[in-house]
Amino acid sequence: MTAEGFLEGRRLQMARGVLLQCIMGGYPPARFYGSDDGDLALNADPRQIHRLPWSQTPRALAICDADELSGESSRLSTRGQLKQVIARYAALGLAPVVATELEFFVFAANDDPAQAFRPPVGLDGRREEGYSAFSVSSNNGLRPFFKEVYECMAAMGLPRDTFMHEMGVSQFEINLLHGDPLLLADQTFLFKHLLKEVALKHGLIVVCMAKPLAHTPGSSMHIHQSLVEIGSGRNVFSDDAGQPTAMFRHFIGGLQAGLADFTALFAPNVNSYQRLCHPYASPNNACWSHDNRAAGLRIPASSPVARRVENRLPGADANPYLAIAASLAAGLHGIENELEPTAAIQGEFEVPDNLSLPCTLHAALERLKRSQLARELFGTEFIEGYIASKTMELTSFFDEITPWERRVLAAQA
Repeated sequence: MTAEGFLEGRRLQMARGVLLQCIMGGYPPARFYGSDDGDLALNADPRQIHRLPWSQTPRALAICDADELSGESSRLSTRGQLKQVIARYAALGLAPVVATELEFFVFAANDDPAQAFRPPVGLDGRREEGYSAFSVSSNNGLRPFFKEVYECMAAMGLPRDTFMHEMGVSQFEINLLHGDPLLLADQTFLFKHLLKEVALKHGLIVVCMAKPLAHTPGSSMHIHQSLVEIGSGRNVFSDDAGQPTAMFRHFIGGLQAGLADFTALFAPNVNSYQRLCHPYASPNNACWSHDNRAAGLRIPASSPVARRVENRLPGADANPYLAIAASLAAGLHGIENELEPTAAIQGEFEVPDNLSLPCTLHAALERLKRSQLARELFGTEFIEGYIASKTMELTSFFDEITPWERRVLAAQA
């Protein structure tokens, strides 16, 4: 839209079906988004209008709510779903506080998807070999790129906590500061967009796939969650003596009850399960533990005022609005129904069958399809539309024969 049109308040409309467009560009049958495929109104959030500092031609980006023309939020909107979950907490006098940790890879340009990604050539003329995890000098070869990333974040008002090199080859992580869930979802979305745009200016690509490289750790989007009392700001996960509360237990119990049903929302792509099937630091279970990274639900070591639950299931490829909404909705389900968690698991452990999660997209979609809880929390229209879109993507994947199949199986027939 032109700046003049935006400033005049001209309404921008979009077909409802676009919210269910699959990643290849196609759409499920129209019955999943209204047979007429009528319009939605895109209403800009005035707090999320940003000049794009990397753009040579002056441009701006506005994050919008997708609303029905009658005024209510579209049930197909993931941002709308998150706002509804936040409103349900507010009705109880509670406000969720979240933070996201996003991992990503920086690669050299890759114009052939048949070839593996490669780290870029650094200022020293060499490619990273994988020995730079947590090194203070590991990103020196990418200093011009990261310098502009930091500058753009500052220009767009995106505060950051820590930034570090992760375990993978040319893999990095940012921790965004904790705050309002909608704000953090917006910031996570904006940061991913910023990363990709700035990378292109530097002849690089940023990849937020869950598992872009074999034999290398995948990329997560861990979600840290706590609840505070509206007004006082008191963390309701800790009592006056600094001990865990019943609400803390119930929140964990709700997550344990919902993680398997919601796996397809946290791990939305075929590649998501490449990360989860290598479980070190990417646990595909609903166990909970104190400071154990093998558990899907980790309670980080902290003071009572900072007591929180870390959901380690989502990958970097997850939709931040939907992943945060699903995690908080599961916790709220536990609070409202006073669900008790299992006992905490420490050290080396075997995952009980009732706490294991789907390990393929097909299995996750089948679990979501059977979930009455998902329909209660997100509505039948959203769940059925989401499944229809993701089924199209899975079918497209199965329409291709991979290099592994040709390499290994051709001589076996």
